[in-house]
Amino acid sequence: MIKAVKGMRDILPPASTVWNEVERIAREVFRAYNYHEIRTPILEETALFARGVGADTDIVGKEMYTFEDRDGSSLTLRPEATASVMRAYIEHRLDQTPGLQKLYYIGPMFRRERPQKGRYRQFYQIGAEAIGSELPAVDAEVIELVVEILQRAGLTGFKLLLNSVGDANCRPQYIALLKERLKDVASQMCGDCQRRAETNPLRVLDCKVPQDQPIIDALPSIQDHLCAPCREHFDAVRRYLDARGIEYEIRPRMVRGLDYYMRTTFEIVHGALGAQNSVLGGGRYDGLAEALGSRVHSPGIGFSIGEDRLVMSAEQEHPNRYKPVLDAYIAPLGSEAEMHCLVLARELRSHGLCVELGLEGKLKRALELANKMRARFAVIVGAAEMAAGQYVLKNMARGEQDSVGREELLERIK
Repeated sequence: MIKAVKGMRDILPPASTVWNEVERIAREVFRAYNYHEIRTPILEETALFARGVGADTDIVGKEMYTFEDRDGSSLTLRPEATASVMRAYIEHRLDQTPGLQKLYYIGPMFRRERPQKGRYRQFYQIGAEAIGSELPAVDAEVIELVVEILQRAGLTGFKLLLNSVGDANCRPQYIALLKERLKDVASQMCGDCQRRAETNPLRVLDCKVPQDQPIIDALPSIQDHLCAPCREHFDAVRRYLDARGIEYEIRPRMVRGLDYYMRTTFEIVHGALGAQNSVLGGGRYDGLAEALGSRVHSPGIGFSIGEDRLVMSAEQEHPNRYKPVLDAYIAPLGSEAEMHCLVLARELRSHGLCVELGLEGKLKRALELANKMRARFAVIVGAAEMAAGQYVLKNMARGEQDSVGREELLERIK
């Protein structure tokens, strides 16, 4: 038997109903904040991620699905979407469009990670990018948007973690200090941290190995080494969040797994996910456009929600909210009734109702199926009902039934 590839999965009904509802909520919030959808290719040139994400990151070094195309070019299944969005922004000269470019995306990403709870090799992200402004007010609005999506999806008890990772002025000095301090302790840390201590010291702070945490906690904090402009920017972001009543916790050693981040970085965690509790992350990337070859400075900030984890959290908090609803199960009794009910079903569906037309023939079997499908109503139509111009409408939850005319039938179900 051929099965799904390891780390990839099928999303089947009724679970797909939850996914559709979460995506509907996200689109609704994006529209309220004037974001517009962008759809980028799943395949990109490998150089895009090597230059954009960072050659020394785990994503590029270990996790990408990369292959050589027939023409000899190197292609990669996208491991994240921000680099792709920025590539499209540059390629199509969106910097020439007036105002802040506010773009969102929903779709699959690919990383060859070790599968675990809420993490897959083909995973889905809901994300957004606001490109064209360095203002801290934009950072705060992006974070507000994220919080709004989670709240409308029904999540409670999540925590916003906030940090600044500096910029090209202050971060190099901090990284040099970090590298110096790591010389004495790196040998006591995990193999990844020993390698990162030389190639990318900032990534050491993102290590999740429990034994390494006391060593990491003793390392210098970037909050103590921000330059004046970065400090002012971070303080302004905090003031804007305070004004909105959005609670947060500053995590001085929180860094994101992508090299393009600078200044504001943030993450939201949720207890329902256990150890791997991150629902989303994001941050500012003011130098990414230049890293990808643009001669136009295009500062931006964005985020990506792990949709797999968001769906898992939403289902756990509200197990009944996302169950699919069947408004009516129509049970025709006899061949004449079947023809009549074809038209009736179409009419009810045209009014936005979810209708299943049963062709079982036997009433007992039809009602059993209506019950298993969790139908709100069963509509029973036989020769007597057609002659009288009345339908038997059964409320499946209460077990009550009565006869109604065609116009009343629609109103009762609606």
